[in-house]
Amino acid sequence: MLVFFLAAAVLVVLFVFDSPAIDYRWVAAGGVLPLVEAVTLRPLVLHTLLGSVLLLGAVMAFTVGQRIKRRRWLGLPIGTFVFLVASGVWTRTELFWWPLAGFDGIGQRPLPEFDRPLTLLIVFEAVATVVLVVLARRLGLFDPVHRRNLWRTGRIPKENLS
Repeated sequence: MLVFFLAAAVLVVLFVFDSPAIDYRWVAAGGVLPLVEAVTLRPLVLHTLLGSVLLLGAVMAFTVGQRIKRRRWLGLPIGTFVFLVASGVWTRTELFWWPLAGFDGIGQRPLPEFDRPLTLLIVFEAVATVVLVVLARRLGLFDPVHRRNLWRTGRIPKENLS
């Protein structure tokens, strides 16, 4: 479920914010960051709303007076917020609202992103891969110059966004 969350984060931010100034590298990283908790096989803080809010607060606190760094790093918590929606964590009240809904929600159940039939997970990954290829073509990322610029700056050419 790596490609699915990466694609979800990039697509949501691309269509909601529609800004060439966003660093899509950090958005993509944020979209998959909560998956590091998969090593525990249990959802932890990054699977909660509090985790994304704390991450957002940390970015805001550590980038005071550094507008360009802030704009770049804001992609990380934005990506984690998208993850919460795309993974379906919001349907598990006790996990999503932890600790407000009690302390039992964290670490208690299987990871929500893998709590689906394997065939459905494979279909999600396949569809996400196709979507990313179509999006890359639409954004001109098959052009080596644009692709190199995306890797270097995290930005998509403004002329390709319209």
